[in-house]
Amino acid sequence: MDLTPDTIVLWEYGGFRLNATIVNTWIVMAVLTLASWLVTRRLRPDVPPGRWRTLAETIVLMIEEQIRSITPHAVHQILYLAGSLFLFIATAGLLGVVPGFRSPTGSLSTTLALTLVVLFAVPAFSISHGGFRVYLRNFIQPSILLLPLNLLGEASKVISLSIRLYGNVMSSAVIVAILLSIAPFFFPVIMDLFGLLIGMIQAYIFAVLATVYISAAMSQPRANPPPEDSL
Repeated sequence: MDLTPDTIVLWEYGGFRLNATIVNTWIVMAVLTLASWLVTRRLRPDVPPGRWRTLAETIVLMIEEQIRSITPHAVHQILYLAGSLFLFIATAGLLGVVPGFRSPTGSLSTTLALTLVVLFAVPAFSISHGGFRVYLRNFIQPSILLLPLNLLGEASKVISLSIRLYGNVMSSAVIVAILLSIAPFFFPVIMDLFGLLIGMIQAYIFAVLATVYISAAMSQPRANPPPEDSL
């Protein structure tokens, strides 16, 4: 059993390899794009919301409420980022029940890419909130001697987020492989449900940690703070 989709090569030409990680990432993005279009294609005040639009609005409101419980800063802007991360990881996990589909989050390259998005978002939100000088000042607090440790702390965010997501997805795959080798006719349905649960939990944890990191970066006070959602 291939534990990572990186090892599944679907097409190769010269030195270029198209593996399952790339293809399945495109599939997840296509599913999310199509679902967004289907839900919002009749988004008009004179059209009553249907079941799918109501479900989508409920999900958005739930994510927004979670963000508001963590930070009061730039809630709508963080919603776009954290919500997209949550939906991508959750959808990748849900599609894992489709035969032949391997979740791209089972690849360290995918989890690292998602983490880099958060890594660049943290200074972007911090600079937009308090300015460039305030952001740089955080690295020399409470003393300039701690600059190397503060930089190391920023780098550790990449490691912690990517390894956390990758490790949990891989551990789920290992458990499935072991149980299927013991009782292949009994455990598949149970393990599919287990994989769905793990995928939803990891999507939630990743989005929450991203919000926490951004919130911490925006926690520095400034002279004239704008209204709550004006960033």
